Amino acid sequence: MKELNDQEQLHAYIRTYQLESIFHEPLLPHLSLYSFDQGELICSQGETSQYLYVLIKGKVKIYTSSSEGKTLILSFKKPLDVIGDIEYVRGIDIINTVEAVSSVWMIGIHHRWLKKYGSDHAPFLQFLLDIITKKFQLKNNSMSFNIMYPVEVRLASYLLSVSFDDSDSLEKDQLRISIKDAANLIGTSYRHLNRVITQLCEDGLIERNRGSIFVKDRNGLKDLAGDNIYE
Repeated sequence: MKELNDQEQLHAYIRTYQLESIFHEPLLPHLSLYSFDQGELICSQGETSQYLYVLIKGKVKIYTSSSEGKTLILSFKKPLDVIGDIEYVRGIDIINTVEAVSSVWMIGIHHRWLKKYGSDHAPFLQFLLDIITKKFQLKNNSMSFNIMYPVEVRLASYLLSVSFDDSDSLEKDQLRISIKDAANLIGTSYRHLNRVITQLCEDGLIERNRGSIFVKDRNGLKDLAGDNIYE
């Protein structure tokens, strides 16, 4: 994580996403701009929650882990979204791990300033309410998706979510993923996922080479995934 000392850029993002009424005048001096590299953890499950983050650039992956070490993807997030809202409201430790899928920029503010200047500010509270209720709906859907959707649909959605947008690097479709980790994250066995990857290769949608997966037919994956279940 890097703190970016660029007030002009910070205020440009605030204007772009119309956050002026949400982070009103008393809160503005306490906002900071942060960047995270691809693959960097933004927060980890079980850690003490201290900051509220607003995602303004890039994509993050949110997943949960069991005491046995198994993990499961809950969702991928793009701007505009908030990290740490439930933890702030309830005063609890971080619920899920959040990892940067691409380079990520966030606006961050420490809880102590929110408690001092935001606890009775109606636009900020309404903003949190909107975000939290949306997350509740998405989480309810995501738990059903991992039961109802076949593995090939979950894998197609996963590959679409971890690959970059068209504006990113030329290597956006060359994915270095651990099959074991991917199996855990989408809730299936290593052996079953291997079979599905083989089938998608035979269908011409992807290509596997030395631990990497190359997305050959993005539109084909989109057709298979339908509405991306992780976003």
